[in-house]
Amino acid sequence: MTKHIGIVGCSAEGAALCYRTICEEGEQFFGKHGHPEITLHTIALRHWMEHIDRGDWQAVAALMLESARKLAHAGADFLICPDNTIHQAMPFVLPKSPLPWLHIAEVVAEEAVTRGYKRLALTGTRYLVDSDVYPEKLSDRGLEYRRPTPKERDEINCIIFDELVRAKFLPVSVASFQKIITRLAEEEGCDAVILGCTEIPLIITPQNSPIPPLDSTRLLARAALRDAES
Repeated sequence: MTKHIGIVGCSAEGAALCYRTICEEGEQFFGKHGHPEITLHTIALRHWMEHIDRGDWQAVAALMLESARKLAHAGADFLICPDNTIHQAMPFVLPKSPLPWLHIAEVVAEEAVTRGYKRLALTGTRYLVDSDVYPEKLSDRGLEYRRPTPKERDEINCIIFDELVRAKFLPVSVASFQKIITRLAEEEGCDAVILGCTEIPLIITPQNSPIPPLDSTRLLARAALRDAES
């Protein structure tokens, strides 16, 4: 039987992109107009940010577990979270979770190995880039990584929270991302870039990225489709 996917949403745009990807690409696995059963649960971004701004990852985990329990009650078989930042709370989530999770950074690291990349540029919220979410998973697979400078991290963070989560996609912000990615490629030797915020793929694509992008949102959705089919 096809597994029921539970999506723990955080920001609306990222959760929506993940949901749409599962539905749109489900036909490749399940035939015309086909996709697995999906349930999406979201708590207002305001509540997440209250805890994230304080660095209270146990409180973030409590919100994730609240969603997890509701999704389990709705019949989900496993869970995904199309939000890279709150994966920092995963160590507090997994021991208490009613369902298994796919980990977004593990999915991205696996794809990087499959494509033969060696050194990855890491972009995302300031909270995510400062964390060990990706470094741990990349290092486990023998991958190198480089972070943006503190100034670049602040610039990216402002674009994400002032624009992308509000569905504002400005050409000047696309140019800013391209400039940062180009520097990481030319000065740091990165051969691919992790789009480690689930909204970044809304403005950075394979067509406009200076180096190949690893789209964490869509990669997670595709991993969920594979898991639902198995």
